[in-house]
Amino acid sequence: MKVPVPDHVIPADRLGRVHFIGIGGAGLSGIARIMLARGIAVSGSDGTDSPTLDALRALGARVHLGHAADQVGDADTVVVSTAVREDNPEHAEAVRRGIRVLPRSAALASVMAGRRVVAVAGTHGKTTTTSLLTVALQAAGADPTYAIGGDLAATGVNAAEGSGEVFVAEADESDGAFLHYGPYAAVVTNVEADHLDNWGTEEAYRAAFDEFADTVDPDGFLVCCVDDPGAAALAERARGAGRRVVTVSVRDPGPLADVTLWSPGEHYLADALGALAAGTELGYDPAALVRGIASYTGTKRRMELKGEAGGVRVYDSYAHHPTEIAGDLAAARAVAGEGRVVVAFQPHLVSRTRIFGTRMGEALGAADEVVVLDVYLAREDADPEVTGALVAAAVPLPAERVRFVPDVDDVDDVAAELVARARPGDLVLTLGAGTVTEIGPRVLELLAR
Repeated sequence: MKVPVPDHVIPADRLGRVHFIGIGGAGLSGIARIMLARGIAVSGSDGTDSPTLDALRALGARVHLGHAADQVGDADTVVVSTAVREDNPEHAEAVRRGIRVLPRSAALASVMAGRRVVAVAGTHGKTTTTSLLTVALQAAGADPTYAIGGDLAATGVNAAEGSGEVFVAEADESDGAFLHYGPYAAVVTNVEADHLDNWGTEEAYRAAFDEFADTVDPDGFLVCCVDDPGAAALAERARGAGRRVVTVSVRDPGPLADVTLWSPGEHYLADALGALAAGTELGYDPAALVRGIASYTGTKRRMELKGEAGGVRVYDSYAHHPTEIAGDLAAARAVAGEGRVVVAFQPHLVSRTRIFGTRMGEALGAADEVVVLDVYLAREDADPEVTGALVAAAVPLPAERVRFVPDVDDVDDVAAELVARARPGDLVLTLGAGTVTEIGPRVLELLAR
């Protein structure tokens, strides 16, 4: 659901009691966590129970399962996730009663108000770069407030209120949210076409990043990784417009040359370089920032080791775009060494699969064995012409090394298929932004038998 963004940012302490529709999601749960830390009364609802909801309850939030009009209660402000459907009864009730309704972007801007914001944007690598910058700044003594699209492995949370002036935020471009933050500084990891269901064309998507760069404070700065053509072009245009631009490249790792990161992969090194550059430009000690980056243990669902059983290591990652798939498979290949890479991939969104399905399949060809699930629909309706079979058909491997599992909910079938294909020394990797993350633990259970 798209909700209009107010013309002016309303500071969080003036929002009154806040009710979140879709409070369990990565975006809204982080905002709710920060508000709770500031003493703001928070309630919310979600369709499925989760450890995230348990954590919010423990912090004092009143959380409901399912959606009903009376759950809005005495809220003064209602915040709506983009995944919420138009016919949601709580949104309808808020509109009927004239309660202030905000989209996620406006709620995040509210908790940012009064802080020195560093917004991390890009088609890929936003969560990892935001996480790295947060950990680096903590090591340098900054104690930033942060809001990340995934849980830091070290803390188990995706957001926290800090005592310092800096606010590090993942800036999502999927629905244009990143255009409403007006940050002091920004990091752009890369610019490659995605979310065309919202932007329509690749040209419009790239133009949004130019608009994002224009929202950065004139006294601030922009960090771009020039290994990516889209980010390199953005840096050139921003510099031509008089912006202070700092560029990084994995060809010149500088003080990170001798640092062993938590995961192999040039894309992760690029993320670390962007975080280091941003922290340095903010005025923090480079040596302390490097120590923080070296201590980083990852973010959940970003090449996350789930465990090992039967001589097989199992990893899970959020990659759902062809470029992300290719990057994580390269990392998996480096970790696997002499072993093979066995992958389960779940396409995310009908619109993305329609546009990129063939390229997804081609990228999966870097694995040794591939199991493809059906499309995770999220906020979209099914299309019988666009299924995971489109991806599976494009995998450039012999037919016996590729299987399509049409039942997206059949976790046991997929897990059994992966176990049947894996052998000691192999690496199993589950990829995708949907429910595929549930398969890894089941694989470990079966392997342990």
